[in-house]
Amino acid sequence: MDAAIAAEKSWIPESLRRVEAAAAARLLPGSADAIETRLMGLIEAHERHMDRETLGLNAGTNVMNPRAAALLARSLGNRPSLGYVGDKYEMGMQFAEQIEVVAEGLVKRLFRAPFAEIRVGSGALANLYVFMATCRPGDRIMAMPPELGGHVTHHRAGAAGLYGLEIHPLPVDAAATAIDLERLRADAKRLLPKVITVAGSLCLFPYPVRELRAIADEIGAVLLYDAAHMAGIIAGGRFQAPLEEGAHVMTMSTYKAYGGPPSGLVLTADAALAARLDPIAYPGLTANFDLGKTAALALATLDLLEHGPAYAGTCIANAQALGAALAAEGLPVHAVPGRGHTASHHLALHAAPYGGGQAASKTLAAANILLCGIGLPLPPVAGDLNGIRIGTQEVTRWGLEPAHMPDIARLIARVWRDGEDPAAVRRDVVALRRGFQTMRYVRG
Repeated sequence: MDAAIAAEKSWIPESLRRVEAAAAARLLPGSADAIETRLMGLIEAHERHMDRETLGLNAGTNVMNPRAAALLARSLGNRPSLGYVGDKYEMGMQFAEQIEVVAEGLVKRLFRAPFAEIRVGSGALANLYVFMATCRPGDRIMAMPPELGGHVTHHRAGAAGLYGLEIHPLPVDAAATAIDLERLRADAKRLLPKVITVAGSLCLFPYPVRELRAIADEIGAVLLYDAAHMAGIIAGGRFQAPLEEGAHVMTMSTYKAYGGPPSGLVLTADAALAARLDPIAYPGLTANFDLGKTAALALATLDLLEHGPAYAGTCIANAQALGAALAAEGLPVHAVPGRGHTASHHLALHAAPYGGGQAASKTLAAANILLCGIGLPLPPVAGDLNGIRIGTQEVTRWGLEPAHMPDIARLIARVWRDGEDPAAVRRDVVALRRGFQTMRYVRG
């Protein structure tokens, strides 16, 4: 087994191949019953760890309404949904297709958008759909660079590069952690990109969508707002309204701040663009899709329609309180002159004092505090990311409020600042989490 795995994945670093080989050797021998027992034990351990014993500050994860999560296991997902409502290829879908109508209608209501593509499998695929609808391979786009949170799907290793686009970075105003609009205007007129993307994996402050739309209009480009991380905060009306401010199209993941199932969405007010997106979804890249996720998306969207403003407001208040508390502990929280630490549910810290963003995150993970590295417009850290990213959406759903943020900041400081044994801190993290086991901002 070890040799087979090593041979199959020779492109993966040897150290990681050894980890996988050791896991396979431990988990795969024996009868089907023995393997099932191990599998179910891993599932139980994962859920206990993630849902009961950790402080989830990863910006890219969340917890779902248990009633919505249960829909993923219903028999809806056993059967394909291929074709338009009213004309499905397989027979017997007359009830299921009405679930599509409900999900699509609720998403359009939530974001006040005339057109919503709900069949997309992920936020990465949502971006690919837009690139395919607006560009041909070889065309130029301009994208958020990694130091402003630009996502891999906008770049060479992701959807944009795999589709064959020529990618140019948006110019950065490092002092403001923002896009340099004047340089962007000059670069856009020179490069004539088909698409300008904005937003991504770290969103501390609203983006100048109106100004970006004006630049896009000057050169005939499409403005894409990637709301993968911001969808739930936008839905709650607490950040910005990208479509109303001028974005031609908005993509998103539905499992981050949205709090829904693992899926993606594309929203637009442009009928011509919606018409180009539709055949990419069907009969193109989506074709059959999971109706269990569609039903879960509908219920998660109802959560946001009912609780969105309060949920988004608390997410932001928690981030601002945590930023202040971390700074009070002497930790290097990223701030923008005149604007503070954040106006969203995201925070960033400078990673250089801790050896890099991923190194620091792995140390903290041993204390059951979960976050990750990110790029910032700062000097690089050799072999690692120069920033650390925090998101408050998950702890908010578990009921933590601004008054609890100093407790979290102190736990983090004990590991990073004081060098305390993460195992000792982990006991206090688990004790804190015991008081927050009921999900908030969900219906039912």
